[in-house]
Amino acid sequence: MKPTDFANELTFFLSAYLPSQRNASPNTVKAYRDAFTLLIRYCGEEAGISPERLTIQHLDIPLLLAFLQELEEKHDSSVATRNNRLAALHSFFRFLQTRRPERLLQCQQVLAIPRKRQAQPVARYLSVDEIKTLLAQPGLQTRQGLRDTVLLATLYDTGGRVQEIADLNPEHIRMGATNQVSLTGKGQKRRVLPLIKPTARLLADYLSTFRLAENREQPLFFNHTRTRLTRGGIRHILGKYVTSASKATPNFPDKVSPHMLRHSKAMHLLHAGTPLPIIQAVLGHADIRTTMRYARANLEQMREALEKTTLVAQPDPDSPWLIDCELITWLKSL
Repeated sequence: MKPTDFANELTFFLSAYLPSQRNASPNTVKAYRDAFTLLIRYCGEEAGISPERLTIQHLDIPLLLAFLQELEEKHDSSVATRNNRLAALHSFFRFLQTRRPERLLQCQQVLAIPRKRQAQPVARYLSVDEIKTLLAQPGLQTRQGLRDTVLLATLYDTGGRVQEIADLNPEHIRMGATNQVSLTGKGQKRRVLPLIKPTARLLADYLSTFRLAENREQPLFFNHTRTRLTRGGIRHILGKYVTSASKATPNFPDKVSPHMLRHSKAMHLLHAGTPLPIIQAVLGHADIRTTMRYARANLEQMREALEKTTLVAQPDPDSPWLIDCELITWLKSL
């Protein structure tokens, strides 16, 4: 059977266009692949269109909207997950516009499907003392304890995403007059961050203990088989020490994600008076509006600021707008 236009275009989109022409990360390609796997399965099970007969023409607005609706209702997907699946569809149909001009109207109709609005979650973070408690859990007496301490310290100190830390090699660490680490973020964008002295000392000890300078292209963080730690592996290690910290310390959070350490670094920088553009550069945000969420989350600083301006904000009892009640009544009647 001759491959359909959808099969040809999707294969090129995932195997060549995204990784080669767009330089998309492997995680992005995998996420888009998963989205289309769900779509193809939906077309077969719900629309009665087998994969070998599925064409671009079948992917009209009613079918795609029904697919997105099912994600939320039957798969219990969050709004964020639904929007991520939609982003994959948008990217594919944007790619199709120039390759299939006869489908231009259909492509633009799909691109017009809006993202669903969602409440912005409050950025949860650990206090400085809680970070110290967490970093004290692994200990430095064993090789595993040293690795895990360095892993957690690097996660927090850089404010890096978990995949950025998992992808590190010794070659990305530079010691000397300026201790620094090079992270590769979304869109394969690199950023260089300074390391504070305690983290730099830990890293230097770690590199020496595990003789990582001999092959600087090997994984920086690895398991007992010398295989690179995955995101899941890092989450497992973090979870283990969160459990021990919560048992030893009252009110320590029961659940802490790697991203929560990233939030913690951002909030601590904000508390220290660091300007938002610098925090944006540290976190690798493309848009400063993303960084603004930390400013909105900083309720304690907002409360203190409001208290400082309480006296200034008190209205003058002789103010004309308080005295001339007839004028106010007239304005309200308009």
